[in-house]
Amino acid sequence: MSAAEPGTAEKLAHKANLIARFFASQPHADAVAATTDHLAKFWAPRMRDQAYALLDAGGTGLEPVARAALVQLRLAKPTQD
Repeated sequence: MSAAEPGTAEKLAHKANLIARFFASQPHADAVAATTDHLAKFWAPRMRDQAYALLDAGGTGLEPVARAALVQLRLAKPTQD
């Protein structure tokens, strides 16, 4: 993926963190699962791909639950044949 426009990574991290914070009252594993589920259901494939690029670049700005959710989501992503 090409470099994202300035601010895109920060906006994605902020959005992912907001979702993760919503579930923060749950145990960590449940919060990660709920955040992963939300991202899978409501984020467009392009947003998810940009978030994966953010992870590849070090994940700057992502809080632990958001980071773990994106990792899980990426692992669950079906491979292209």
